[in-house]
Amino acid sequence: MDKRLLIIIFLGFFNQAISQTPSSQPQQPSVSPGAINIVVSNLEENEGNTYFAEAEKNERRGEYNEAITLFGKAAFEYNSAKQFSRYAAALLKLSNAHYALSHYTEAEQVVLNVALKTYSKIGSKAGQMDSYKQLGKIYLAANKFTQSLWFYTQQGILAKQIGNNSAYIESVLGIANVKIKKKEYVMASRDINRAELLAKAAGTTAFRGQIKEARSMIISKTGSKK
Repeated sequence: MDKRLLIIIFLGFFNQAISQTPSSQPQQPSVSPGAINIVVSNLEENEGNTYFAEAEKNERRGEYNEAITLFGKAAFEYNSAKQFSRYAAALLKLSNAHYALSHYTEAEQVVLNVALKTYSKIGSKAGQMDSYKQLGKIYLAANKFTQSLWFYTQQGILAKQIGNNSAYIESVLGIANVKIKKKEYVMASRDINRAELLAKAAGTTAFRGQIKEARSMIISKTGSKK
């Protein structure tokens, strides 16, 4: 496994020990330790923001190896600054860069072992939902259909809980794509029709392309509409 990935995965485990290590930097007598911690935290957060922005530029250019390095650095800085929501968000982006390179094991481990646990720890249902979506996508690409179906289902459950209609439609389409790969075309068509009805009810055309693509895939496999 990539050495950078190992560093990211174990950040959560050794961060506590690091935070307990006394600082070697001299402190000014007139400044409280709390003030110093705030300054250091702000510097780390700013560094994280810089790395994250550069990583996204590389991602847009399709330079995923560079993006992996920079998202990893951003995650490290956010974790050090105790900006755990941003830390987990950087990890999801890191996972997605691995996914783009077909590094499915690395993409899975970043989410399963770190990002999802971080979102769970801070009580972010939206973050957990995004993690489930990412895992569903990863497992689908890796042809692990049982796992993919489970995580897309969990995404849908959380989407309903927090009232996120778009995420719920995404989960239905994700499940449909799993069924297409499993050659369960009739069931997949039902899910696609359901997603279309949900999108119409929500007044959104954002999923029109995905719905059309899924239907085209079924037609190409079966030679007819189901």
